[in-house]
Amino acid sequence: MTQGTPTSERPLRISVIGTNYLGANTAAGMAEFGFDVIGVEIDEHRLKLLNDGKAPLYEPGLDPLLKKHVDSGRLRFTKDYTEIADWADVHFICVGTPQTEGSDAADLSQVNSVVDMLAPGLTRPCLVVGRSTVPVGTAKLVEQRFQTEAPAGEGIELAWQPEFLREAHGVEDTLHPDRLVFGVETEAAETRLRQVFAQPIAEGTPVVVCNRPTAELVKGGANAFLATKISFINALAEMADAAGADVTQLADALGHDKRIGRGMLNAGPGYGGGCLPKDLRSFMARAGELGVEEVITLLREVDDINQRRRGRIVDVVHELLGAEWVGKKVTVLGAAFKAGTDDVRDSPALDVAGRIQLHGATVTVYDPEAMENARQVRPTLRYAASAAEACEGAHLVLHLTEWPEFRELDPAALRGAVENPVVVDARLSLDSKKWRDAGWTYKAPGKP
Repeated sequence: MTQGTPTSERPLRISVIGTNYLGANTAAGMAEFGFDVIGVEIDEHRLKLLNDGKAPLYEPGLDPLLKKHVDSGRLRFTKDYTEIADWADVHFICVGTPQTEGSDAADLSQVNSVVDMLAPGLTRPCLVVGRSTVPVGTAKLVEQRFQTEAPAGEGIELAWQPEFLREAHGVEDTLHPDRLVFGVETEAAETRLRQVFAQPIAEGTPVVVCNRPTAELVKGGANAFLATKISFINALAEMADAAGADVTQLADALGHDKRIGRGMLNAGPGYGGGCLPKDLRSFMARAGELGVEEVITLLREVDDINQRRRGRIVDVVHELLGAEWVGKKVTVLGAAFKAGTDDVRDSPALDVAGRIQLHGATVTVYDPEAMENARQVRPTLRYAASAAEACEGAHLVLHLTEWPEFRELDPAALRGAVENPVVVDARLSLDSKKWRDAGWTYKAPGKP
């Protein structure tokens, strides 16, 4: 199969369909690799932002990269699929696959919509590359649809190339990935992907070439393992509480074992965001369809531990506030599910804040980047313009997102603003001695 016009005649052209977190990073990254790129975005407001060189989300380093290549003319965005259909040699699918309402399964409607819109315009051979996280078996079905519905027929080949971007590190992970996985069925598809990713490959990024089902399983499997690791250390934090042990020192000791490693062994309020929770549940749903019940049993407990951890933080707040919550003011430092992003999807911070509010307390939230998104998700919470403002009159301060700004707070200065100097460090990252020396009662679940 000949995939598009040979690069000896002209440079390779790339389209990126979907421009949220994954797509915006992919489009900017492909332009940085030297390709002409068109991104597809159907939302008019987001489209205008992107064509002005601005990301529709907060991601460190992404705005300058977008601006650089929009200004150079190498990168532009459109809502018209006819502009990319025969223009691009490689089409990246980067749309969302959220959890289906009322089910653990992934909602593939956006992926199917891409086929609906793109296939009729594909009149010459090309490579379509899926980057979205999908249940195993999706790639085969998507390729069948493209080959049936596109004028180019079997000249359309599908590869799956899962992404492993960490929010707050998306630009770095796009330009310098720790590995590349090519799920392909032909040498031609592998060759074309090696052309696209020639720069990171030249830098030494390892490449795993496999079939498409393996590639589809890699992302879900990776996220399931990371979720398991996070829930494991949080389960040990419960044991540490019961035994008077220190879960941070325990994690340090475990992390020196090269078979385990220290990464993702930080106890806290659990995982959240737009990937781990829904990918874990989608993985379980697909395992059920395949009849692999043992996987479901393991991962269901991982998910249960994660939810239980949030409840445990509320219990700690209850212990410190006493039985009467009405009239008590609680400050929540953090709204994003992790530092370095404005993503509040399935955020442990907002979940805990909402649970505390339901008990009758007045909850005020501050986050350096995620305030607007938080207001949309939890409009009944109060929001402050700064950490200091959020702490005014508080009976308890709850640290739930590990922004550097919160580690740098002066507890002595805040001491005069609060009603009661009580802090719960759910992220276990504040300097406990500094807070205690300033007259605060300091509590961190999992630490004595």
